[in-house]
Amino acid sequence: MPECLVPESLTELELERTKLLQRFLQLGDFRPGSITASLRRCGKATCHCARPNDPGHQPQFRLSRKVNGKTVNESFASPGALRKAQREVAEFQRWQQLGQQLVAVNQKICALRPVAEEGGGWTPQEKKRLLRSIGKLRGK
Repeated sequence: MPECLVPESLTELELERTKLLQRFLQLGDFRPGSITASLRRCGKATCHCARPNDPGHQPQFRLSRKVNGKTVNESFASPGALRKAQREVAEFQRWQQLGQQLVAVNQKICALRPVAEEGGGWTPQEKKRLLRSIGKLRGK
């Protein structure tokens, strides 16, 4: 099915959800964060980087990510380690996009799926829980 067509029936949406879930299974290793490059100067007065108009040392690449609310930076020991991290971050972004698509499809499914009619009204436990939550909303 072409990406530009939006499935409208419940059956088509469920098929789309199945396809998305299969794409999750194809994901490789991934991790969150972003990779940045910073040009730097070492600070030694006799180094070439201290001269005017010198570009400084080679860029230093770092992976930045949040861990328990704090930013953590990781440097790379080799170009191979950098390339590996770039693949993992790209795969994480793919995972995020798939997650957003899955949520969007599921919202459409929920809107289209009919309500299963059950006998009777609210059970006493449901009624009590609803009244309690309404009371909390009103500040009682």
